[in-house]
Amino acid sequence: MQLAPEAQRFSIADLEALSDSANTLLESLRTKMLEPHPRKKAPTFSGGQVAALCGIEATQVPYLAKRGDLPEGSVEGRGKRRVFTLAETREWVAKLSKRPRRPEGARAATIAVVNFKGGSTKTTTTFNLAQGETLLGRRVLLVDLDPQGSATTLTGMLPAAEVFEEHTVGPITYPPLSEAPKDLRYAVQSTYWDGLDIIPAAPHLFNAEIFLPIHSRDPDIHWWSLLDKAIDPLRDEYDVIIFDTAPALSYLAVNAVIAADGLLMPIPPDNLDYASSVAFWSLLSETLGSLKTHRKIEKDFAFMRVLLSRVDSTSVSASIVKDWIIRTYGPYVLTTEIPRSQVSGVGAVQFGTVFDISKYEGAAKTYAKIRDAFDTLVELIDQSIMSTVWGLK
Repeated sequence: MQLAPEAQRFSIADLEALSDSANTLLESLRTKMLEPHPRKKAPTFSGGQVAALCGIEATQVPYLAKRGDLPEGSVEGRGKRRVFTLAETREWVAKLSKRPRRPEGARAATIAVVNFKGGSTKTTTTFNLAQGETLLGRRVLLVDLDPQGSATTLTGMLPAAEVFEEHTVGPITYPPLSEAPKDLRYAVQSTYWDGLDIIPAAPHLFNAEIFLPIHSRDPDIHWWSLLDKAIDPLRDEYDVIIFDTAPALSYLAVNAVIAADGLLMPIPPDNLDYASSVAFWSLLSETLGSLKTHRKIEKDFAFMRVLLSRVDSTSVSASIVKDWIIRTYGPYVLTTEIPRSQVSGVGAVQFGTVFDISKYEGAAKTYAKIRDAFDTLVELIDQSIMSTVWGLK
């Protein structure tokens, strides 16, 4: 098919016009999808769901709700069903759950979610992990380091239109570094999800990938640890800090790796995704090896985990690649896997996640399967945090 004559050339003015119209359409679509709320709204939780999160019997909820020291929730519907907001649910979890808390004196566990290849479910995994950790009673900070701002978009913000340079980690890399911020508190924003804050990203963040290579040529600048140092004041304010990196071993991704206690890589069982994962570890090994040789930097991780994601159990080729991944990464592969599911697709189209869905208008068993998989992922990562980072048994 031949393009119309007016579409043959593409000038800077055309680019600006396209950017404006695309952002306008995206804002319109988001507003329509999120109606009647201009921003995302967290789901409510039933008494049974609250009980499960607290590790108590569902029959105890009505009594405890009336006792006076816990949120009562609200009663709705003909069946007088008791429901709780996310904030109320987290208060119940904080008071009743027997899950060990971050020990006094321990600092936030930092996790970098990494991958070379786009479409590997990296951001989906990151955001669901962050939400799931809050449901365990953790206070979580998500740091979006991808200029595309996909994780930021999942909070309901539009990166290109609503996030400015001063809202991102970018300024900590801008010269002269003597005048750059040393504390990322300036960029922290609350989200619609209680217990989850974010440092958002936007296209402006590409500037950091311009300045960091320049800094890397100066032997007096520790370019690889700018993020580590700037995030340090926040390690006492959160339980878990999660970095969502761009699908590349960028300079910001290296900063995230250096700042991280643990690494998590989601890999779909596809031959290109598998090959990409191998390439990532090779390049990361070379990069850290070079820093060790030339800058005397030692870096160890409390844990590294590989997550099989978007797994199609009916695909023969996926089964073959899955075996390659298990043979390659062995003990690092998590015992749960995230199935390929239309539930994730529906959530993505609606700027949502599995945890955003309070009632799935589809096959309940399908939703339960993928929700259980993410719940297990969260539990496994939290166990890794407690045992390897906080030293809890």
